[in-house]
Amino acid sequence: QVQLVESGGGLVQAGGSLRLSCEASGSIFSINAMGWYRQAPGKQRELVAGIRSYGSTNYADSVQGRFTISRDNAKNTVYLLMNSLKPEDTAVYYCNVDLVTGGSYKYLELWGQGTLVTVSS
Repeated sequence: QVQLVESGGGLVQAGGSLRLSCEASGSIFSINAMGWYRQAPGKQRELVAGIRSYGSTNYADSVQGRFTISRDNAKNTVYLLMNSLKPEDTAVYYCNVDLVTGGSYKYLELWGQGTLVTVSS
Protein backbone atom coordinates (compact mmCIF):
# COMPACT_ATOMS: atom_id res chain seq x y z
CA GLN A 1 0.00 0.00 0.00
CA VAL A 2 1.31 3.41 -0.97
CA GLN A 3 0.56 6.47 1.12
CA LEU A 4 1.57 10.08 1.57
CA VAL A 5 2.42 11.62 4.91
CA GLU A 6 2.59 15.37 5.28
CA SER A 7 4.23 17.42 7.99
CA GLY A 8 5.31 20.96 8.74
CA GLY A 9 2.18 23.04 9.03
CA GLY A 10 1.44 25.35 11.92
CA LEU A 11 0.89 28.90 13.08
CA VAL A 12 3.25 31.65 11.97
CA GLN A 13 3.22 35.42 11.96
CA ALA A 14 3.02 37.37 8.74
CA GLY A 15 6.45 37.65 7.17
CA GLY A 16 7.56 34.36 8.65
CA SER A 17 8.49 31.07 7.02
CA LEU A 18 7.43 27.44 7.12
CA ARG A 19 8.56 24.32 5.31
CA LEU A 20 6.13 21.57 4.42
CA SER A 21 7.20 18.01 3.68
CA CYS A 22 5.39 15.13 2.03
CA GLU A 23 6.85 11.64 1.90
CA ALA A 24 5.54 8.84 -0.26
CA SER A 25 6.04 5.39 1.20
CA GLY A 26 5.28 1.83 0.18
CA SER A 27 5.98 -0.12 -2.99
CA ILE A 28 6.88 2.55 -5.54
CA PHE A 29 8.37 2.01 -8.98
CA SER A 30 8.60 5.64 -10.03
CA ILE A 31 7.26 9.07 -9.14
CA ASN A 32 6.35 11.53 -11.85
CA ALA A 33 4.84 14.89 -10.95
CA MET A 34 4.62 16.11 -7.36
CA GLY A 35 2.80 19.20 -6.22
CA TRP A 36 1.17 21.22 -3.50
CA TYR A 37 -2.40 22.50 -3.47
CA ARG A 38 -4.22 24.54 -0.90
CA GLN A 39 -7.80 25.16 0.10
CA ALA A 40 -8.85 28.16 2.13
CA PRO A 41 -12.22 28.26 3.94
CA GLY A 42 -15.03 28.83 1.48
CA LYS A 43 -12.74 28.58 -1.54
CA GLN A 44 -11.89 25.94 -4.10
CA ARG A 45 -8.69 23.94 -3.92
CA GLU A 46 -5.98 25.59 -6.01
CA LEU A 47 -2.57 24.61 -7.29
CA VAL A 48 0.26 26.28 -5.39
CA ALA A 49 3.32 24.71 -7.01
CA GLY A 50 4.33 21.67 -9.02
CA ILE A 51 7.56 19.91 -9.89
CA ARG A 52 8.16 17.33 -12.61
CA SER A 53 10.43 14.31 -12.35
CA TYR A 54 13.15 16.10 -14.32
CA GLY A 55 12.95 19.15 -12.04
CA SER A 56 10.95 21.77 -13.90
CA THR A 57 8.67 23.77 -11.66
CA ASN A 58 5.61 25.96 -11.90
CA TYR A 59 3.98 28.28 -9.38
CA ALA A 60 0.74 30.12 -8.84
CA ASP A 61 1.16 33.83 -9.49
CA SER A 62 0.22 34.58 -5.89
CA VAL A 63 3.22 32.69 -4.48
CA GLN A 64 5.81 33.25 -7.22
CA GLY A 65 9.02 34.54 -5.68
CA ARG A 66 7.98 33.63 -2.12
CA PHE A 67 7.52 29.84 -2.24
CA THR A 68 9.98 27.22 -3.48
CA ILE A 69 9.10 23.65 -4.32
CA SER A 70 11.77 20.96 -4.36
CA ARG A 71 12.02 17.19 -4.25
CA ASP A 72 14.40 14.54 -2.99
CA ASN A 73 13.96 11.55 -5.27
CA ALA A 74 16.03 9.29 -3.03
CA LYS A 75 13.59 9.93 -0.20
CA ASN A 76 10.41 10.09 -2.33
CA THR A 77 9.74 13.43 -0.69
CA VAL A 78 8.53 16.80 -1.91
CA TYR A 79 9.03 20.02 0.03
CA LEU A 80 7.45 23.45 -0.03
CA LEU A 81 9.47 26.27 1.49
CA MET A 82 7.18 29.20 2.18
CA ASN A 83 8.77 32.58 2.86
CA SER A 84 7.26 36.01 3.42
CA LEU A 85 3.99 34.43 4.42
CA LYS A 86 0.83 36.51 4.28
CA PRO A 87 -2.51 36.08 6.06
CA GLU A 88 -4.06 35.19 2.70
CA ASP A 89 -1.78 32.13 2.56
CA THR A 90 -3.82 30.64 5.40
CA ALA A 91 -5.26 27.34 4.17
CA VAL A 92 -5.06 23.58 4.39
CA TYR A 93 -2.18 22.48 2.19
CA TYR A 94 -2.32 19.13 0.39
CA CYS A 95 0.45 17.35 -1.46
CA ASN A 96 -0.38 15.53 -4.66
CA VAL A 97 1.76 12.83 -6.24
CA ASP A 98 1.53 10.91 -9.52
CA LEU A 99 3.35 7.59 -9.30
CA VAL A 100 3.64 4.07 -10.59
CA THR A 101 3.49 1.32 -7.99
CA GLY A 102 6.05 -1.43 -7.71
CA GLY A 103 5.10 -4.97 -8.65
CA SER A 104 1.81 -4.27 -10.43
CA TYR A 105 3.07 -1.10 -12.16
CA LYS A 106 -0.25 0.58 -11.54
CA TYR A 107 -0.64 4.33 -12.05
CA LEU A 108 -1.91 6.18 -8.98
CA GLU A 109 -2.68 9.78 -8.14
CA LEU A 110 -2.48 10.27 -4.39
CA TRP A 111 -3.38 13.08 -2.03
CA GLY A 112 -1.89 13.78 1.36
CA GLN A 113 -4.07 14.15 4.44
CA GLY A 114 -3.63 17.93 4.50
CA THR A 115 -1.78 20.17 6.89
CA LEU A 116 -3.09 23.46 8.22
CA VAL A 117 -1.06 26.62 7.73
CA THR A 118 -2.28 29.66 9.64
CA VAL A 119 -0.66 33.04 9.10
CA SER A 120 -1.54 35.70 11.67
CA SER A 121 -1.41 39.40 10.88
